[in-house]
Amino acid sequence: MKGLSKIVTRHYKVILGIWLLLFAALAVLAIRLPGLLEGDGFSTDGEHAEVMDELTKTFDFPAESLFVVFDQTSDDTIKETLQEIEKLEIAESIQSPLEDDALYKDHVAYAMLHFDSDADMTSAVDDIREAIDGEKGVTLTGGAAINKDINSASQKDLASAEAIGLPIAIIVLLLAFGSVVAAFIPLAIGIVTVVSAFGVMTLFSETMDLSIFVMNIIPMLGLALSIDFALLLINRYKEELAKNSTIDAVQTAIQTAGRSIIFSAICVFIGLGAMLVMQVEIFQNIALGGMLVVTIAVLSSITLLPSILMLLKERINKWTIIRVKPGATTKWRNFASFVMKRPVTLILVALILLGIGIIPVKNMELTIPQVDSLPKTYDSRQAYELMDQEFGLGDQSTVYMIAERTDGWDSTAGLEDIKKIEERLLEDNDVTTVDTIFTASEIPTVEQWEQSLMVPEVEAQLSPLLDTFVQDNKLLVPVTLNLNGSSNEAQDWAREWAEKDLGVDFKLGGQPKFNQEIFDEIFDKVGWLLAIILGSTFIILMIAFRSILIPLKAIIMNIIGLASTFGILVYIFQYGHFGIEETTIALIIPVIVFSLVFGLSMDYEVFLISRIQEEYMKHQNNTLATVDGLTSTSKIITSAALIMIVITGAFAFTEVMPVKQIGVGIAIAVAIDASIIRLLLVPSLMKLFGKWNWWLPFRKGPYKAKKLH
Repeated sequence: MKGLSKIVTRHYKVILGIWLLLFAALAVLAIRLPGLLEGDGFSTDGEHAEVMDELTKTFDFPAESLFVVFDQTSDDTIKETLQEIEKLEIAESIQSPLEDDALYKDHVAYAMLHFDSDADMTSAVDDIREAIDGEKGVTLTGGAAINKDINSASQKDLASAEAIGLPIAIIVLLLAFGSVVAAFIPLAIGIVTVVSAFGVMTLFSETMDLSIFVMNIIPMLGLALSIDFALLLINRYKEELAKNSTIDAVQTAIQTAGRSIIFSAICVFIGLGAMLVMQVEIFQNIALGGMLVVTIAVLSSITLLPSILMLLKERINKWTIIRVKPGATTKWRNFASFVMKRPVTLILVALILLGIGIIPVKNMELTIPQVDSLPKTYDSRQAYELMDQEFGLGDQSTVYMIAERTDGWDSTAGLEDIKKIEERLLEDNDVTTVDTIFTASEIPTVEQWEQSLMVPEVEAQLSPLLDTFVQDNKLLVPVTLNLNGSSNEAQDWAREWAEKDLGVDFKLGGQPKFNQEIFDEIFDKVGWLLAIILGSTFIILMIAFRSILIPLKAIIMNIIGLASTFGILVYIFQYGHFGIEETTIALIIPVIVFSLVFGLSMDYEVFLISRIQEEYMKHQNNTLATVDGLTSTSKIITSAALIMIVITGAFAFTEVMPVKQIGVGIAIAVAIDASIIRLLLVPSLMKLFGKWNWWLPFRKGPYKAKKLH
C-alpha cells in the first residue's frame, strides 16, 4: 500500500485524467444497458431447457407466446384487433377465441400469438401495444410483455430509490464530516462507480444474457459500498490533515483506511463469487455485476478519491456548516464502559431480541417470482390475473415428455410402448389427461390403430396426427396435471417421474420441471456456497487477527443475525405487515442477502476488532482495549451503517417485489449487525473471553498483533 500511496500522490493529475476519459466512454455505453436487459434470470441448463428447445425445433412448437386479453368486448372488436396484429406480420400464427371456444368464457376471451425463435420479442411487444392502443378492454400480456414491464418498473424504482436514499445519505455525510464539499465527494465516487459498472456490463451483454434485476442490484450495492468506502478514507484523511501535510495525510489514509477497504471488498467479493457455484442465470448475473461493481468501488476509492483529495487539499473543509468534534466522545466512552460492566446481561438481551426475530423463519415460503413481481397497477399483470381467474390457468399445469426409442415408434412394438407409457401416466392420481395418438384419435388399442391405417381414407387422416406426436425416433407426450405448476406437489411429481423406468429414455419439460430444477440447483449447491463463504471468512479473519475465537464468534454472530433478518422478512412480507400485501419470499432472497451481507458485515467487524487489537498491542489490557476500540470506531461504524441502510432501505418504497425484498433484507441485516451485534454482542464477548480472544494454537513466543489500521 505504501507504493500505491506514493504513486497516487505523485501522479494524481494523470489518474484524474484517466478516470475522466474512462467515465466518459463507459457512460456512453451505460445508456444502452436498460434496453439490453431481458428476462427475470430464472433459467438453467437442464432437462427443461433441452425439452423446450426440442419442442421448438422438432415438433414446431412456438418459441414464445403472447396473449391478447379481451374483457367485455364485442366479437367485432376481437376480429378487428387481431386483423390489425396480423397486418404487422410478426406473429407466426394466431389462435383466435372466435375459432376456439376454449379461449372464450362469458365476457372474457383471449387470443394466443405464437412466435418463432428468430422473433425480436421486445420489438414485438412494442408493436402490438401500439396496434391495440386505445382499444378499451384489450390488453397484451404474457412472458415477454411482463418482463418488459418489470424492466420498465425497475428503472422507475431505481429513480425513486435514488430520490429517497441519496438525500438522506447526504445528510448523514454532512453530520459525519460537517462540510458540504466532504459530504458530496462520496456521492460523486458512488455515481462514477455505478455508471462505470453499467458501461462494462453493457460489454458483457454481447456474450451473455443479462437479467432485468441487474438494473437494481448494481446501483444498490455500488452506491452503498462506494459511499461507505469513501466515508472511511475521508474520515482518516481529515484526521491526518489536522496534524500533517496533504501528501502525508493522503498517503496515510491510503495505507490505513485503504487497506481496510481492500479487506472489506475481498469479503464481499467472496460472498458474491460463491454464488457462481449455482448454475442459475440470475445468480451468475448478480455475482458478475456485484463483483464488477465491488472491484470498481475499490479502485475508485483508493485511486480516484485520493486524487480528488490531493486536488482539493484543505478545501475538503470548505463550506463547513456543522462543527464536528474530533476524536472520541464522552458519550461513546460511557456507552462502552456500560457494556463492559454488564457483558452477560447484554449478551442475553441481544440473543433474546435476535431469537424473537428468528421465530417466523419456520414459516418461510419460497417461490420463483412470477407476474406478482409487478405492481398491481400494470395492465399486463391485471390481464394475466383475469385470465387465471376466469380460465383457471393456475389450477392445472402441463409437463412435456419427450421419449426416444432407437427403433422408432411406428412399429407394433413401438406403438405398444406408447400405449404402456400412456397407461402408466394415467394411473397417477395427479394426472388429468395424457395426449397421445390414441387419446387424440380416440382409437383405444394398438390393434385397432393398425387396422385403421389399412383404410386409405382413414390413414390420410391419421398420418398428420402421427406426425404431431412422433418425429423420427422421438415421441412427444403432453401430460396435464391437476396441480399448480409452481406448487411443491408439482415439483415432487417431476422429481419422482424423472426417476421412473419406462423402458425407454425420456426427458421432462414444462413449468413443474422448470421449478423443480431451479429449486434443486439452489438447494443442492447451497452447502457449497456456505462452505466457501464461511471457510474463506474464517481463514481470512484467523490470519488477520491471529486468533481462533474471533473468526468463530464473527461467523456465529453473522449467522444468528441473518437468521433474525429472514424471520423479520417473513413477518413483513408473508404476514403482510407495515402496509405490504401478503406475498411469498422470492427464492433468490436468502441466497443474495446472505452472500452480500455476510461480506458487508465483515467490514464493520474488521474495523472494530482492528482498533481493539491496535489498543491491545499497546498495553495487553483486553477490557481497556475493547473500550478504546469501541469508543473510537462507534461513530464511523454507525455513520457507515446508516448510509448502507438508507441506500438499500430506500428500495422498500419501490414496486418490483423481489427488489423490494432484497433492499429491505439488506437494510434490516445491516441495522441488526451495526447495532445489536457490533455494539452489544461483540464487545460483551470480547470482555467475557478476555485474553482468550487472542489465542491461536501452536503459536510460539509472546503475542504480537499485526497492525491493520
